[in-house]
Amino acid sequence: MQQILEPARSIDVVHETDVLVVGSGPGGLTAALAAARAGAQTTLLERYGCFGGNITQVGVEGFAWYRREGTVDCEGIGPELERRALQMGAATPEPQSTSSALDAEMFKYVADQLIAEAGIHPMLHRSAVSPIIVDGLIRGVYTESKAGREAILAKRVIDATGDADMAYRAGAPTVKTPRERMMSVSVMFSMSGVNKRGFIEAVHADPQTYGDWSGNHEWDYETSGKEDHLFSPFLRKPFAKAVEAGLIPPDLRTIAGTWGTMSDAGELTYLNLVHIQGLDGTNPTDLTRGEIDGRAQAIHAMTALRHYMGGCEQAKLRNFGMTLGIRDTRKIDAQYNLTETDVREQGRFEDAIGIFPEFIDGYGVLILPTTGRYWQLPYRALVPKGVGHLLVAGRAIGGDLLSHASARNMMCCAVGGQGAGVAAAISIRRDEAVDQVNIGAVQAELIRQGARIR
Repeated sequence: MQQILEPARSIDVVHETDVLVVGSGPGGLTAALAAARAGAQTTLLERYGCFGGNITQVGVEGFAWYRREGTVDCEGIGPELERRALQMGAATPEPQSTSSALDAEMFKYVADQLIAEAGIHPMLHRSAVSPIIVDGLIRGVYTESKAGREAILAKRVIDATGDADMAYRAGAPTVKTPRERMMSVSVMFSMSGVNKRGFIEAVHADPQTYGDWSGNHEWDYETSGKEDHLFSPFLRKPFAKAVEAGLIPPDLRTIAGTWGTMSDAGELTYLNLVHIQGLDGTNPTDLTRGEIDGRAQAIHAMTALRHYMGGCEQAKLRNFGMTLGIRDTRKIDAQYNLTETDVREQGRFEDAIGIFPEFIDGYGVLILPTTGRYWQLPYRALVPKGVGHLLVAGRAIGGDLLSHASARNMMCCAVGGQGAGVAAAISIRRDEAVDQVNIGAVQAELIRQGARIR
């Protein structure tokens, strides 16, 4: 590959802070709120024009769709986001669970308000491009924006990019699932002009369950059996009929999935129907193909729904998500890497920073938490090796393949984010390295903030 030499240059330091959180998805947003509430001067950095990540930019509105009667759920800032959205008119009852589906557009405003109330310094429209490393410690990040290259300095950095971008570029060891085993990439979209009565009548006339997810070799799931009879807002038949009728290409037998909410105004939201295999979310060429192919598949999906799903006859596209939904890229090699046994068998840890239900969704496994079982998230899974002053929050924490299918979920990302934010603030207050921070002090502050750690 041809290379050129980038000239050396002086970079302006435009901001200094105690805790810098890079990325504002469920992990980053909760990390920033937790750090600020623990008394640290906190800055939240985001490359797009809104905070919320997977919620607002991808359009994933099912924040806790796993929640059922009998679920022992996490507590703390994650559920607070759901409650606050409800209070501000940014959430509606979720059709398949006891949770609330978030309104992706309105949640942009909810996030703005939470950030302002916590006194967090917001920085939108800046992309973190590389870490600033001095003597093995991360001291901030370089950013690129319309203003050019700038530097932000911080005493602690939390990488909430989802892809462990800062940890990876700082030299921390990371792992990445082989491309052929990576979870699929999705284009989320919503429709308007749906006749609610007609749509709900069609759903009730042919109710789908989680047992119906399997059956065409593209959507084959292992369950525990207890999930199979539960209602699922699952759609496959309209697309199979459209393929057979020649309305959509025959290779699109992979189109299937769930709908989110059906509003009185005729908006059918969070259509999670397009799943593209073989893409690496850290490869911009793959991302380009995924955006273009995904939108094309979504248009085909809408064609099928208009012809073969009651209530959708006059429907049209409302919006695509701002960007692709990525489920699986890099993970750090952490001080402790979660295991399949941990998430299947109620793992318990002395350094627990929160709990998460026994919910697994990915790599052909679906387990819903209906029996009260849960596992504890250890702080060490957030701590990368080889780089000081750095923590990781979100889906990039350390763990094996199947543990990722649990820990990647947005509410679990919020659990880890709250732990990371508190730990960063406490380590500054006590002048301790993040890998040596007093876990008792961290746990005490988490409990004060409403988290459940046991």
